[in-house]
Amino acid sequence: SDLSGNVWEWVWDWYQSNYEALPATDPIGPTTGASRVLRGGAWDDTAADARVAQRSYLTPTFRDYNLGFRIVRSNP
Repeated sequence: SDLSGNVWEWVWDWYQSNYEALPATDPIGPTTGASRVLRGGAWDDTAADARVAQRSYLTPTFRDYNLGFRIVRSNP
């Protein structure tokens, strides 16, 4: 991704600890939860963390200078 390493990206999925139990293609986690998934690492992380496969989680109310989101929409 061309945005890897800028800021951690919030994604819509709720966090599920046993991620490996989900399908490999387009995994969809639980419908509710306490934490949302973060992807990609930020500018202040190590190079190993600044990759699309990097995954973390935080409560949706958490705010910090190294977190962001990307607005996307479906192609009509």
